[in-house]
Amino acid sequence: MTGQELTVQNLSISFGGKQVVHDLSFQIRPGKILAMVGESGSGKSVTARSLVGLAGERAHITAESLKLGDRDLLKLDEKGWGTIRGQEIGFVLQDALTSLDPLRSIGQEIEEALTAHGQFRGWRNRLARRKRILELLENSAVSEPETRLQQRADELSGGLRQRALIASAIARNPGIVIADEPTTALDASAVSRVLNLLRDLRNAGHGILLISHDIEAVSQVADTLIVIKDGRIIEQGDTVQILQAPTQVYTRVLLNSIPGQWHKPQCSTVPQTKDVPPLLVVKDIVKFYPNTKGTSRLAVDHISFTVQRGRTLGILGESGSGKTTTARIVTGFLEPDEGSVWFDGKIWSGVCANTNRSVGERERRPYRPEMGIVYQDPFSSFDPRWTVQRILADALEASGVPHKELSDRITSLLELVRLTPDVSRRFPLHLSGGQRQRIAIARAIAGNPKLIVCDEPVSALDVSVQAQILELLKELQERLQVSYLFISHDLGVIKEISDDVVVMYDNKIVDCGKTNHVFKNPSHEFTKELFRGITY
Repeated sequence: MTGQELTVQNLSISFGGKQVVHDLSFQIRPGKILAMVGESGSGKSVTARSLVGLAGERAHITAESLKLGDRDLLKLDEKGWGTIRGQEIGFVLQDALTSLDPLRSIGQEIEEALTAHGQFRGWRNRLARRKRILELLENSAVSEPETRLQQRADELSGGLRQRALIASAIARNPGIVIADEPTTALDASAVSRVLNLLRDLRNAGHGILLISHDIEAVSQVADTLIVIKDGRIIEQGDTVQILQAPTQVYTRVLLNSIPGQWHKPQCSTVPQTKDVPPLLVVKDIVKFYPNTKGTSRLAVDHISFTVQRGRTLGILGESGSGKTTTARIVTGFLEPDEGSVWFDGKIWSGVCANTNRSVGERERRPYRPEMGIVYQDPFSSFDPRWTVQRILADALEASGVPHKELSDRITSLLELVRLTPDVSRRFPLHLSGGQRQRIAIARAIAGNPKLIVCDEPVSALDVSVQAQILELLKELQERLQVSYLFISHDLGVIKEISDDVVVMYDNKIVDCGKTNHVFKNPSHEFTKELFRGITY
Protein backbone atom coordinates (compact mmCIF):
# COMPACT_ATOMS: atom_id res chain seq x y z
CA MET A 1 0.00 0.00 0.00
CA THR A 2 1.03 3.63 -0.41
CA GLY A 3 0.18 5.83 2.53
CA GLN A 4 0.18 9.59 2.91
CA GLU A 5 2.83 11.67 4.58
CA LEU A 6 2.05 13.12 8.01
CA THR A 7 3.70 16.52 8.29
CA VAL A 8 4.27 18.35 11.57
CA GLN A 9 5.70 21.88 11.65
CA ASN A 10 6.32 23.84 14.84
CA LEU A 11 3.96 21.83 17.01
CA SER A 12 3.51 23.24 20.54
CA ILE A 13 1.32 21.86 23.33
CA SER A 14 0.34 23.55 26.60
CA PHE A 15 -1.68 22.52 29.64
CA GLY A 16 -3.12 25.24 31.88
CA GLY A 17 -0.73 27.80 30.46
CA LYS A 18 2.34 25.59 30.96
CA GLN A 19 4.04 24.68 27.69
CA VAL A 20 5.24 21.06 27.58
CA VAL A 21 6.08 20.70 23.87
CA HIS A 22 8.01 23.39 22.02
CA ASP A 23 8.00 23.85 18.23
CA LEU A 24 8.51 20.24 17.11
CA SER A 25 8.88 19.64 13.37
CA PHE A 26 9.11 16.25 11.66
CA GLN A 27 7.56 14.06 8.95
CA ILE A 28 6.24 10.50 9.06
CA ARG A 29 6.83 9.26 5.54
CA PRO A 30 5.39 6.19 3.76
CA GLY A 31 7.77 3.25 3.95
CA LYS A 32 9.91 4.80 6.72
CA ILE A 33 10.23 4.42 10.47
CA LEU A 34 10.81 7.59 12.50
CA ALA A 35 11.76 6.97 16.13
CA MET A 36 11.41 9.43 19.00
CA VAL A 37 13.45 8.75 22.15
CA GLY A 38 13.81 10.56 25.44
CA GLU A 39 13.25 10.27 29.17
CA SER A 40 9.87 9.99 30.89
CA GLY A 41 8.20 13.39 30.91
CA SER A 42 10.08 14.64 27.85
CA GLY A 43 6.87 15.08 25.82
CA LYS A 44 6.98 11.97 23.63
CA SER A 45 3.59 10.49 24.50
CA VAL A 46 1.63 13.75 24.48
CA THR A 47 3.11 14.49 21.07
CA ALA A 48 1.94 11.09 19.82
CA ARG A 49 -1.56 11.63 21.26
CA SER A 50 -1.85 15.02 19.59
CA LEU A 51 -1.43 13.33 16.20
CA VAL A 52 -4.62 11.32 16.73
CA GLY A 53 -6.66 13.96 18.57
CA LEU A 54 -6.24 12.39 22.01
CA ALA A 55 -4.09 14.96 23.81
CA GLY A 56 -7.02 15.77 26.10
CA GLU A 57 -9.60 18.52 26.55
CA ARG A 58 -7.18 20.65 28.57
CA ALA A 59 -4.51 20.55 25.88
CA HIS A 60 -3.94 23.70 23.85
CA ILE A 61 -2.33 22.73 20.55
CA THR A 62 -0.83 25.08 18.00
CA ALA A 63 1.18 24.35 14.88
CA GLU A 64 2.25 26.02 11.70
CA SER A 65 1.13 22.85 9.94
CA LEU A 66 -0.33 19.50 11.02
CA LYS A 67 -1.42 17.62 7.91
CA LEU A 68 -2.12 14.09 6.71
CA GLY A 69 -1.59 14.40 3.00
CA ASP A 70 -3.58 17.52 2.09
CA ARG A 71 -5.96 17.34 5.08
CA ASP A 72 -5.53 19.87 7.87
CA LEU A 73 -5.79 17.89 11.12
CA LEU A 74 -5.98 21.07 13.18
CA LYS A 75 -9.46 21.75 11.78
CA LEU A 76 -10.94 18.36 12.74
CA ASP A 77 -13.68 18.05 15.35
CA GLU A 78 -14.23 14.81 17.30
CA LYS A 79 -16.39 13.37 14.51
CA GLY A 80 -13.68 14.17 11.99
CA TRP A 81 -11.03 12.52 14.15
CA GLY A 82 -13.29 9.45 14.32
CA THR A 83 -12.87 8.97 10.57
CA ILE A 84 -9.08 9.28 10.80
CA ARG A 85 -8.29 7.40 14.01
CA GLY A 86 -7.83 3.69 13.36
CA GLN A 87 -8.84 3.97 9.71
CA GLU A 88 -5.89 6.05 8.48
CA ILE A 89 -3.74 6.46 11.60
CA GLY A 90 -3.38 3.44 13.87
CA PHE A 91 -2.36 4.10 17.45
CA VAL A 92 -0.71 1.58 19.79
CA LEU A 93 -1.25 2.81 23.34
CA GLN A 94 1.51 2.56 25.93
CA ASP A 95 -0.38 1.12 28.91
CA ALA A 96 -1.83 -2.20 27.80
CA LEU A 97 -3.29 -3.00 31.23
CA THR A 98 -5.60 0.03 31.30
CA SER A 99 -6.19 0.24 27.53
CA LEU A 100 -7.95 -3.13 27.21
CA ASP A 101 -11.46 -3.65 28.56
CA PRO A 102 -11.17 -6.13 31.46
CA LEU A 103 -14.71 -7.42 30.79
CA ARG A 104 -14.19 -8.32 27.13
CA SER A 105 -12.13 -10.96 25.39
CA ILE A 106 -9.19 -10.02 23.21
CA GLY A 107 -11.16 -11.26 20.20
CA GLN A 108 -13.99 -8.86 21.01
CA GLU A 109 -11.53 -5.96 21.37
CA ILE A 110 -10.08 -6.57 17.91
CA GLU A 111 -13.50 -7.24 16.40
CA GLU A 112 -14.63 -3.79 17.54
CA ALA A 113 -11.65 -2.25 15.75
CA LEU A 114 -12.62 -4.13 12.58
CA THR A 115 -16.29 -3.15 12.63
CA ALA A 116 -15.97 0.47 13.77
CA HIS A 117 -16.27 1.75 10.17
CA GLY A 118 -18.50 -0.94 8.76
CA GLN A 119 -15.90 -3.54 7.83
CA PHE A 120 -16.87 -7.20 8.23
CA ARG A 121 -20.34 -6.20 9.46
CA GLY A 122 -23.07 -8.84 9.57
CA TRP A 123 -23.51 -12.40 10.80
CA ARG A 124 -22.54 -13.94 7.46
CA ASN A 125 -18.99 -12.63 7.90
CA ARG A 126 -18.45 -14.25 11.31
CA LEU A 127 -15.89 -16.71 9.94
CA ALA A 128 -14.13 -13.95 8.02
CA ARG A 129 -13.91 -11.87 11.18
CA ARG A 130 -12.48 -14.78 13.14
CA LYS A 131 -9.95 -15.55 10.41
CA ARG A 132 -8.80 -11.92 10.28
CA ILE A 133 -8.52 -11.68 14.09
CA LEU A 134 -6.41 -14.85 14.22
CA GLU A 135 -4.23 -13.49 11.42
CA LEU A 136 -3.74 -10.21 13.28
CA LEU A 137 -2.83 -11.98 16.51
CA GLU A 138 -0.36 -14.24 14.75
CA ASN A 139 1.22 -11.32 12.89
CA SER A 140 1.53 -9.49 16.19
CA ALA A 141 3.62 -12.30 17.72
CA VAL A 142 0.80 -13.58 19.97
CA SER A 143 1.33 -17.26 20.79
CA GLU A 144 -1.61 -19.69 20.66
CA PRO A 145 -3.96 -17.19 18.94
CA GLU A 146 -6.92 -19.59 19.03
CA THR A 147 -6.72 -19.62 22.82
CA ARG A 148 -5.82 -15.94 23.26
CA LEU A 149 -8.79 -14.53 21.35
CA GLN A 150 -11.11 -16.07 23.97
CA GLN A 151 -9.14 -14.72 26.95
CA ARG A 152 -9.52 -11.40 28.75
CA ALA A 153 -6.67 -8.99 29.46
CA ASP A 154 -6.21 -10.21 33.04
CA GLU A 155 -5.54 -13.73 31.73
CA LEU A 156 -2.59 -12.57 29.60
CA SER A 157 0.94 -11.58 30.50
CA GLY A 158 1.98 -7.96 30.09
CA GLY A 159 3.77 -8.76 26.86
CA LEU A 160 0.78 -10.56 25.35
CA ARG A 161 -1.52 -7.67 26.28
CA GLN A 162 0.81 -5.26 24.49
CA ARG A 163 0.82 -7.42 21.36
CA ALA A 164 -2.97 -7.64 21.42
CA LEU A 165 -3.04 -3.83 21.35
CA ILE A 166 -0.80 -3.86 18.28
CA ALA A 167 -3.17 -6.29 16.55
CA SER A 168 -6.08 -3.96 17.28
CA ALA A 169 -4.20 -0.89 16.03
CA ILE A 170 -3.37 -2.42 12.64
CA ALA A 171 -6.75 -4.14 12.20
CA ARG A 172 -7.93 -1.76 9.46
CA ASN A 173 -4.55 -1.52 7.74
CA PRO A 174 -3.93 2.21 8.39
CA GLY A 175 -1.32 4.01 6.30
CA ILE A 176 0.27 5.60 9.37
CA VAL A 177 1.00 3.65 12.58
CA ILE A 178 1.98 5.46 15.78
CA ALA A 179 3.43 3.02 18.31
CA ASP A 180 3.92 4.41 21.83
CA GLU A 181 6.37 2.10 23.63
CA PRO A 182 5.22 -1.06 21.76
CA THR A 183 8.07 -3.21 23.13
CA THR A 184 7.65 -2.24 26.78
CA ALA A 185 7.57 -5.33 29.06
CA LEU A 186 8.38 -7.74 26.21
CA ASP A 187 11.16 -10.32 26.42
CA ALA A 188 14.00 -10.29 23.90
CA SER A 189 12.48 -12.80 21.46
CA ALA A 190 9.05 -11.09 21.59
CA VAL A 191 10.71 -7.71 21.02
CA SER A 192 12.38 -9.22 17.97
CA ARG A 193 9.02 -10.41 16.62
CA VAL A 194 7.39 -7.02 17.17
CA LEU A 195 10.31 -5.25 15.50
CA ASN A 196 9.99 -7.65 12.57
CA LEU A 197 6.30 -6.70 12.40
CA LEU A 198 7.22 -3.01 12.27
CA ARG A 199 9.72 -3.76 9.50
CA ASP A 200 7.04 -5.66 7.56
CA LEU A 201 4.65 -2.72 7.92
CA ARG A 202 7.36 -0.35 6.71
CA ASN A 203 8.19 -2.59 3.75
CA ALA A 204 4.48 -2.67 2.85
CA GLY A 205 4.50 1.12 2.59
CA HIS A 206 3.23 2.18 6.02
CA GLY A 207 4.73 5.21 7.71
CA ILE A 208 5.61 4.54 11.35
CA LEU A 209 6.31 6.76 14.35
CA LEU A 210 8.01 4.61 17.00
CA ILE A 211 8.14 6.17 20.45
CA SER A 212 10.43 4.30 22.80
CA HIS A 213 12.93 4.48 25.64
CA ASP A 214 14.52 1.28 24.29
CA ILE A 215 17.44 2.61 22.27
CA GLU A 216 18.58 -0.92 21.41
CA ALA A 217 15.22 -1.62 19.74
CA VAL A 218 15.21 1.75 17.98
CA SER A 219 18.67 1.15 16.57
CA GLN A 220 17.48 -2.02 14.83
CA VAL A 221 14.53 -0.58 12.88
CA ALA A 222 14.45 3.23 12.73
CA ASP A 223 15.49 5.05 9.56
CA THR A 224 15.55 8.45 11.26
CA LEU A 225 15.71 9.47 14.89
CA ILE A 226 14.53 12.34 17.06
CA VAL A 227 16.01 12.82 20.53
CA ILE A 228 13.67 14.89 22.70
CA LYS A 229 14.25 16.51 26.08
CA ASP A 230 11.90 18.80 28.01
CA GLY A 231 9.60 19.01 25.00
CA ARG A 232 12.33 20.16 22.62
CA ILE A 233 14.22 18.36 19.86
CA ILE A 234 17.86 17.93 20.89
CA GLU A 235 19.08 15.92 17.89
CA GLN A 236 17.40 14.82 14.67
CA GLY A 237 18.66 12.89 11.67
CA ASP A 238 19.90 9.51 10.46
CA THR A 239 19.63 6.90 13.21
CA VAL A 240 23.00 5.21 12.65
CA GLN A 241 24.83 8.52 12.46
CA ILE A 242 23.29 9.84 15.71
CA LEU A 243 23.85 6.64 17.69
CA GLN A 244 27.41 6.18 16.50
CA ALA A 245 28.46 9.83 16.84
CA PRO A 246 26.00 11.81 18.99
CA THR A 247 26.70 15.53 19.03
CA GLN A 248 24.78 16.36 22.20
CA VAL A 249 25.71 15.53 25.79
CA TYR A 250 22.12 14.44 26.57
CA THR A 251 22.17 11.82 23.79
CA ARG A 252 25.45 10.43 25.11
CA VAL A 253 23.95 10.24 28.61
CA LEU A 254 21.02 8.19 27.24
CA LEU A 255 23.40 5.81 25.45
CA ASN A 256 25.59 5.43 28.54
CA SER A 257 22.52 4.51 30.61
CA ILE A 258 21.76 1.31 28.69
CA PRO A 259 22.03 -1.55 31.27
CA GLY A 260 24.77 -4.08 30.65
CA GLN A 261 26.86 -1.97 28.29
CA TRP A 262 29.28 -0.40 30.75
CA HIS A 263 29.59 -2.32 33.99
CA LYS A 264 30.69 -1.18 37.39
CA PRO A 265 32.53 -3.71 39.58
CA GLN A 266 30.17 -5.83 41.63
CA CYS A 267 30.88 -7.65 44.84
CA SER A 268 28.98 -10.02 47.04
CA THR A 269 27.92 -8.20 50.20
CA VAL A 270 27.89 -11.38 52.28
CA PRO A 271 30.71 -13.93 51.98
CA GLN A 272 29.35 -17.30 50.89
CA THR A 273 30.58 -20.40 52.65
CA LYS A 274 29.39 -23.95 52.83
CA ASP A 275 28.25 -23.25 56.40
CA VAL A 276 25.79 -20.49 55.33
CA PRO A 277 22.50 -22.04 54.17
CA PRO A 278 20.56 -20.42 51.28
CA LEU A 279 17.89 -17.88 52.20
CA LEU A 280 15.36 -19.26 49.70
CA VAL A 281 15.05 -22.82 48.46
CA VAL A 282 12.56 -23.68 45.71
CA LYS A 283 12.11 -27.44 45.41
CA ASP A 284 10.65 -29.05 42.30
CA ILE A 285 7.54 -26.83 42.02
CA VAL A 286 4.82 -27.59 39.47
CA LYS A 287 1.77 -25.50 38.56
CA PHE A 288 -1.15 -26.18 36.22
CA TYR A 289 -3.76 -23.65 35.03
CA PRO A 290 -7.21 -24.77 33.87
CA ASN A 291 -8.12 -24.09 30.25
CA THR A 292 -11.54 -22.98 29.02
CA LYS A 293 -12.20 -26.44 27.57
CA GLY A 294 -11.83 -28.21 30.91
CA THR A 295 -8.23 -29.30 30.36
CA SER A 296 -5.10 -28.04 32.13
CA ARG A 297 -2.09 -26.12 30.89
CA LEU A 298 1.32 -26.67 32.47
CA ALA A 299 2.64 -23.27 33.61
CA VAL A 300 5.65 -24.30 35.72
CA ASP A 301 7.39 -27.63 35.18
CA HIS A 302 9.51 -28.94 38.10
CA ILE A 303 11.41 -25.73 38.88
CA SER A 304 14.20 -25.79 41.48
CA PHE A 305 16.70 -23.08 42.52
CA THR A 306 18.18 -21.30 45.54
CA VAL A 307 18.80 -17.66 46.46
CA GLN A 308 21.89 -17.07 48.57
CA ARG A 309 21.98 -14.52 51.38
CA GLY A 310 22.98 -11.04 50.29
CA ARG A 311 23.01 -12.00 46.60
CA THR A 312 20.76 -11.51 43.57
CA LEU A 313 19.34 -14.36 41.52
CA GLY A 314 18.00 -13.28 38.15
CA ILE A 315 15.26 -15.20 36.34
CA LEU A 316 15.43 -14.57 32.61
CA GLY A 317 12.91 -15.76 30.03
CA GLU A 318 10.25 -14.95 27.47
CA SER A 319 6.70 -13.82 28.21
CA GLY A 320 4.71 -16.93 29.07
CA SER A 321 7.77 -18.93 30.13
CA GLY A 322 6.55 -19.20 33.73
CA LYS A 323 8.58 -16.40 35.38
CA THR A 324 5.70 -14.54 36.99
CA THR A 325 3.94 -17.75 38.05
CA THR A 326 7.16 -18.80 39.75
CA ALA A 327 7.34 -15.42 41.50
CA ARG A 328 3.75 -15.71 42.73
CA ILE A 329 4.48 -19.17 44.15
CA VAL A 330 7.63 -17.88 45.85
CA THR A 331 5.70 -15.01 47.45
CA GLY A 332 2.97 -17.39 48.62
CA PHE A 333 0.19 -15.74 46.63
CA LEU A 334 -0.20 -18.87 44.53
CA GLU A 335 0.03 -22.43 45.78
CA PRO A 336 2.08 -24.98 43.79
CA ASP A 337 0.39 -28.19 42.72
CA GLU A 338 3.60 -30.03 43.56
CA GLY A 339 6.84 -29.15 45.33
CA SER A 340 7.59 -26.64 48.06
CA VAL A 341 9.26 -23.33 48.87
CA TRP A 342 11.47 -22.87 51.95
CA PHE A 343 12.27 -19.37 53.24
CA ASP A 344 14.93 -18.73 55.88
CA GLY A 345 14.83 -22.36 57.00
CA LYS A 346 11.01 -22.49 57.27
CA ILE A 347 8.49 -24.15 54.96
CA TRP A 348 6.83 -21.22 53.14
CA SER A 349 4.45 -22.78 50.60
CA GLY A 350 3.60 -26.15 49.16
CA VAL A 351 3.49 -29.45 51.01
CA CYS A 352 5.80 -30.16 53.94
CA ALA A 353 7.25 -33.64 53.47
CA ASN A 354 7.46 -34.25 57.23
CA THR A 355 3.79 -33.56 57.95
CA ASN A 356 2.36 -34.10 54.44
CA ARG A 357 0.32 -30.92 55.04
CA SER A 358 -0.01 -27.80 52.89
CA VAL A 359 1.23 -24.54 54.39
CA GLY A 360 -1.35 -21.75 54.51
CA GLU A 361 -1.32 -17.97 54.86
CA ARG A 362 -1.87 -18.27 58.62
CA GLU A 363 1.59 -19.83 58.99
CA ARG A 364 3.18 -17.27 56.65
CA ARG A 365 1.58 -14.13 58.05
CA PRO A 366 3.98 -13.54 60.98
CA TYR A 367 6.92 -13.63 58.56
CA ARG A 368 5.33 -11.58 55.73
CA PRO A 369 7.40 -8.43 56.47
CA GLU A 370 10.57 -10.47 55.86
CA MET A 371 9.70 -10.82 52.16
CA GLY A 372 9.16 -7.62 50.18
CA ILE A 373 7.73 -7.34 46.66
CA VAL A 374 8.30 -4.81 43.89
CA TYR A 375 5.86 -5.17 40.99
CA GLN A 376 6.24 -4.34 37.31
CA ASP A 377 3.45 -1.76 37.44
CA PRO A 378 3.57 0.00 40.82
CA PHE A 379 0.66 2.30 39.94
CA SER A 380 -1.81 -0.59 39.77
CA SER A 381 -0.54 -1.90 43.13
CA PHE A 382 -1.18 1.42 44.92
CA ASP A 383 -4.55 2.64 46.14
CA PRO A 384 -4.91 5.83 44.04
CA ARG A 385 -6.87 7.46 46.90
CA TRP A 386 -3.93 7.12 49.29
CA THR A 387 -1.06 9.56 49.61
CA VAL A 388 2.51 8.29 49.66
CA GLN A 389 2.51 8.85 53.43
CA ARG A 390 -0.46 6.54 53.92
CA ILE A 391 0.97 3.90 51.55
CA LEU A 392 4.21 3.74 53.53
CA ALA A 393 2.47 4.03 56.90
CA ASP A 394 0.34 1.01 56.01
CA ALA A 395 3.46 -1.04 55.23
CA LEU A 396 5.22 0.09 58.40
CA GLU A 397 2.22 -0.64 60.63
CA ALA A 398 1.93 -4.12 59.11
CA SER A 399 5.52 -4.77 60.23
CA GLY A 400 4.79 -3.62 63.81
CA VAL A 401 6.13 -0.05 63.84
CA PRO A 402 4.42 2.02 66.61
CA HIS A 403 2.23 4.90 65.43
CA LYS A 404 4.39 7.55 67.13
CA GLU A 405 7.42 6.45 65.07
CA LEU A 406 5.68 6.43 61.67
CA SER A 407 6.52 9.98 60.62
CA ASP A 408 10.27 9.61 61.24
CA ARG A 409 10.36 6.17 59.63
CA ILE A 410 8.54 7.45 56.51
CA THR A 411 11.08 10.26 56.19
CA SER A 412 13.92 7.72 56.56
CA LEU A 413 12.40 5.44 53.90
CA LEU A 414 12.08 8.32 51.45
CA GLU A 415 15.68 9.31 52.07
CA LEU A 416 16.80 5.72 51.46
CA VAL A 417 15.20 5.75 48.00
CA ARG A 418 16.49 9.29 47.30
CA LEU A 419 13.20 11.16 47.54
CA THR A 420 12.50 14.33 49.50
CA PRO A 421 10.03 14.36 52.43
CA ASP A 422 7.52 16.57 50.56
CA VAL A 423 6.76 13.62 48.23
CA SER A 424 4.86 12.03 51.15
CA ARG A 425 1.94 14.43 50.60
CA ARG A 426 1.46 13.48 46.94
CA PHE A 427 -0.79 10.87 45.33
CA PRO A 428 0.53 8.13 42.98
CA LEU A 429 -1.16 9.80 39.99
CA HIS A 430 1.04 12.85 40.47
CA LEU A 431 4.33 10.95 40.47
CA SER A 432 6.55 10.03 37.54
CA GLY A 433 7.18 6.38 36.68
CA GLY A 434 10.59 6.50 38.34
CA GLN A 435 9.19 8.11 41.49
CA ARG A 436 6.43 5.49 41.73
CA GLN A 437 8.97 2.71 41.49
CA ARG A 438 11.06 4.32 44.24
CA ILE A 439 7.95 4.42 46.44
CA ALA A 440 7.33 0.76 45.60
CA ILE A 441 10.88 -0.04 46.72
CA ALA A 442 10.41 2.02 49.89
CA ARG A 443 7.26 0.05 50.66
CA ALA A 444 9.09 -3.23 50.02
CA ILE A 445 11.91 -2.40 52.46
CA ALA A 446 9.59 -0.98 55.14
CA GLY A 447 9.57 -4.25 57.11
CA ASN A 448 13.37 -4.75 56.97
CA PRO A 449 12.98 -7.76 54.64
CA LYS A 450 15.55 -10.47 54.09
CA LEU A 451 14.36 -11.06 50.51
CA ILE A 452 12.75 -8.79 47.92
CA VAL A 453 11.04 -10.32 44.89
CA CYS A 454 11.32 -7.90 41.96
CA ASP A 455 8.97 -8.78 39.08
CA GLU A 456 10.03 -6.75 35.99
CA PRO A 457 10.57 -3.63 38.16
CA VAL A 458 12.26 -1.53 35.46
CA SER A 459 10.70 -2.81 32.23
CA ALA A 460 8.38 0.20 31.79
CA LEU A 461 11.05 2.83 32.58
CA ASP A 462 13.27 4.72 30.16
CA VAL A 463 16.95 3.80 30.15
CA SER A 464 18.22 6.66 32.31
CA VAL A 465 15.61 5.99 35.01
CA GLN A 466 16.33 2.24 34.70
CA ALA A 467 19.97 2.93 35.45
CA GLN A 468 19.03 5.00 38.52
CA ILE A 469 16.69 2.31 39.91
CA LEU A 470 19.23 -0.48 39.35
CA GLU A 471 21.92 1.58 41.07
CA LEU A 472 19.51 2.24 43.95
CA LEU A 473 18.74 -1.48 44.33
CA LYS A 474 22.44 -2.34 44.45
CA GLU A 475 23.09 0.40 47.00
CA LEU A 476 20.23 -0.83 49.20
CA GLN A 477 21.50 -4.41 48.94
CA GLU A 478 24.91 -3.35 50.20
CA ARG A 479 23.44 -1.24 53.00
CA LEU A 480 20.66 -3.59 54.14
CA GLN A 481 22.26 -6.94 53.19
CA VAL A 482 19.01 -7.94 51.48
CA SER A 483 18.69 -10.66 48.83
CA TYR A 484 16.85 -10.18 45.53
CA LEU A 485 14.93 -12.55 43.30
CA PHE A 486 14.95 -10.41 40.17
CA ILE A 487 12.69 -11.33 37.25
CA SER A 488 13.20 -9.75 33.85
CA HIS A 489 13.14 -10.40 30.12
CA ASP A 490 15.90 -7.81 29.59
CA LEU A 491 19.35 -9.33 29.05
CA GLY A 492 21.21 -6.14 29.94
CA VAL A 493 19.24 -5.60 33.15
CA ILE A 494 19.79 -9.19 34.30
CA LYS A 495 23.52 -8.97 33.59
CA GLU A 496 23.76 -5.64 35.41
CA ILE A 497 21.98 -6.66 38.61
CA SER A 498 22.39 -10.44 39.05
CA ASP A 499 25.11 -12.50 40.70
CA ASP A 500 23.48 -15.74 39.56
CA VAL A 501 20.92 -16.45 36.86
CA VAL A 502 18.43 -19.09 35.75
CA VAL A 503 17.02 -19.09 32.24
CA MET A 504 13.44 -20.29 31.75
CA TYR A 505 12.01 -21.60 28.51
CA ASP A 506 8.80 -23.52 27.90
CA ASN A 507 8.05 -23.45 31.68
CA LYS A 508 11.35 -25.14 32.59
CA ILE A 509 14.82 -24.04 33.68
CA VAL A 510 17.17 -24.67 30.77
CA ASP A 511 20.33 -22.88 32.00
CA CYS A 512 21.65 -21.76 35.38
CA GLY A 513 24.82 -20.66 37.12
CA LYS A 514 26.93 -17.59 37.81
CA THR A 515 25.72 -14.77 35.57
CA ASN A 516 29.00 -14.11 33.76
CA HIS A 517 29.50 -17.83 33.13
CA VAL A 518 26.00 -18.35 31.70
CA PHE A 519 26.31 -15.29 29.46
CA LYS A 520 29.70 -16.42 28.15
CA ASN A 521 28.98 -20.16 28.01
CA PRO A 522 25.24 -20.84 27.50
CA SER A 523 24.51 -24.55 27.31
CA HIS A 524 20.93 -24.72 25.97
CA GLU A 525 20.07 -23.87 22.36
CA PHE A 526 17.41 -21.37 23.47
CA THR A 527 19.95 -19.49 25.62
CA LYS A 528 22.48 -19.49 22.80
CA GLU A 529 19.88 -18.01 20.44
CA LEU A 530 18.84 -15.48 23.09
CA PHE A 531 22.41 -14.23 23.56
CA ARG A 532 23.40 -14.42 19.89
CA GLY A 533 24.51 -11.06 18.61
CA ILE A 534 24.50 -9.20 21.94
CA THR A 535 27.49 -7.02 22.71
CA TYR A 536 27.49 -7.10 26.52
